Amino acid sequence: MSEAVLEARGLMKSFGALVAANDINISVPPTARLSLIGANGAGKTTFVNMVTGYLKPDSGQVLLNGKDVTGLAPRRITRRGMCRSFQIPQLCETMTPVDNILVAMDIAKKDRPSFFRPAHTEESLDRAHEMLGRFGLSDYAEQPVDELPGGVRKLIDIAMALASRPRVLLLDEPTSGVSSEEKFPLMDRVMKALSGEDAAVIFVEHDMDIVTRYADRVLAFYAGEIIADDAPDEVLSDPAVQKYVTGTAR
Repeated sequence: MSEAVLEARGLMKSFGALVAANDINISVPPTARLSLIGANGAGKTTFVNMVTGYLKPDSGQVLLNGKDVTGLAPRRITRRGMCRSFQIPQLCETMTPVDNILVAMDIAKKDRPSFFRPAHTEESLDRAHEMLGRFGLSDYAEQPVDELPGGVRKLIDIAMALASRPRVLLLDEPTSGVSSEEKFPLMDRVMKALSGEDAAVIFVEHDMDIVTRYADRVLAFYAGEIIADDAPDEVLSDPAVQKYVTGTAR
């Protein structure tokens, strides 16, 4: 089995009396397509925030490419190869999609900006346009983001995360706020854009049709714990998952 690109070991997090993460252990191999499911407040977002540096765990470890990144700032974790998109796209709305991607690529660079070299190179500009092309967004490249529809903004946010060639890509509810007719086309574009990239993908999702179509492994969260970890069909047929997550238990 390939060495894990991301590991969570015994992650714990409480907010007062509320236990948001209770001994979370996850091992993610390279090129995995992993979905996190669970009701609101189940612990999915807490896990994502801990591994990406937006929230410091009370105890436990996060390993990225075998190196401890527990408690590092989000920007430092990004520079080590883990990027994320957000449920609400984090974009500079007065800038164009190209400029947003260029900024994201600059943030992900290991070396600091310098007055002695250009902020953007021909190579980075080509990469930005390449990413927009992969997501079918070339026609929007030079338009201000605040003029673009919600589904396009979602894709730009994901393109920004992927542009720096991460080893792990986390997508926080990529289809939320998108119409039912747009969900599958959006995810088709995302998965097509990922082809050829050496990245494990972890996505938080509430739509079980999306989960079964695009994930090869599913982790179900409930009350800060993982109650199932298996292939989609196995997890969705689990009695505890049907009771606490999907609400389909008889």
